Amino acid sequence: MKLVGIVGSNAEFSYNRILLNFIAKNFKKLVDVEVLDIKDVPMFNQSDDQTNSEVIQNLNNKIMQADGVIIATPEYNHSITSALQSVLEWLSFKIHPLDEKPVMIVGASYDVQGSSRSQLHLRQILDAPGVNAIVMPGNEFLLGEVYDAFDEDENLKDAQTAQFLETCIKKFIRFINVVKVIHAPEGMQDVSDTEDLYATGAIDTTVEGIDMSADDWLEQAAEATQAVEGNTYVKLNRGLLTVNQLNHFLNSMPAELTYADSNNQFLYYNHNMEKEDMLAGRRPEQVGSPLAECHPERVFSGVSWVIQQLRTGKQDVVRTQVPTHGPDKFVVHSYQAVRDDEDNYIGINEYVQDIQPIIDWYLEQTGQQLTGGGVDAVSGATSKVDTVAGATVKS
Repeated sequence: MKLVGIVGSNAEFSYNRILLNFIAKNFKKLVDVEVLDIKDVPMFNQSDDQTNSEVIQNLNNKIMQADGVIIATPEYNHSITSALQSVLEWLSFKIHPLDEKPVMIVGASYDVQGSSRSQLHLRQILDAPGVNAIVMPGNEFLLGEVYDAFDEDENLKDAQTAQFLETCIKKFIRFINVVKVIHAPEGMQDVSDTEDLYATGAIDTTVEGIDMSADDWLEQAAEATQAVEGNTYVKLNRGLLTVNQLNHFLNSMPAELTYADSNNQFLYYNHNMEKEDMLAGRRPEQVGSPLAECHPERVFSGVSWVIQQLRTGKQDVVRTQVPTHGPDKFVVHSYQAVRDDEDNYIGINEYVQDIQPIIDWYLEQTGQQLTGGGVDAVSGATSKVDTVAGATVKS
């Protein structure tokens, strides 16, 4: 399970940073925690929009990709720091990575009561409409008199305190799993074991006798099947192309294409660019791998649900928007069932595309404008949309 820990202070030295580092170091068998600093985040100013800045987008992407968030807050004047407040305002202005994200609050303070009042205030902020985080109730970890809490190796001195913190982390893991079930599409929680994502079976087109996980699976499978390549012609049902022409044609598609067969084996993607530059990163050595090796375990239930929707015919296409690429992109992942002439399910065609340029072009050509709901990051007021007239009304 992947978590991010946000240091609630921009100070060069922070006991809350030490606390998060302790969690990351000592509980790594339970969770993978990446500690994020906020020292370089600018103060929030809606007149000087920094949403697309590297530091804000880094926080946005890290949070979106995590299963949950731990925020470690100090206490100043019975509240959180202005730096943390500013971060939360940026993350609820035009982007909303904390929306329905499980959050655990911890805190360290010089006071004997720890950061109890700042934690209470932080809970209220995280519950605001523009943030809409799902904060774990109870289980408050309040580390008081923090100046004497850690030894020279930055480990908690008191064994009972460390044990209680571990208990809180374990409860947070269970809390995250509960939230996943609650917010999963109907029926998703019932299909996690129905799909063989490790592709242990075989279908008529499975190339047997070759390790699916081999980095050179493609070369081995091509040799075993005597697959054609280069300028050899392939007869299609509506055309005749060479293999080279077919490759170039698929690579020119304005979308990232992926194909996995009904045995849940990943067999193809149109290699337009390097993994780091793709909307949904793929590597050549992944071709041939079972789908289980192409996805982190935490999303297995979601992957199984999508496949089941397509395999059973409940849906022909499943679409989801992935907002981790920043506000200037609208990236859509579409999963479409592939069926043969007898309407038998034979695999998935996944196509990933940033449709924002299409939206912009359409608006430019038609002279229309988008209207919709939003959140005022300063007042927290929400906007409502009149679905008949399309007018936006501030409430």
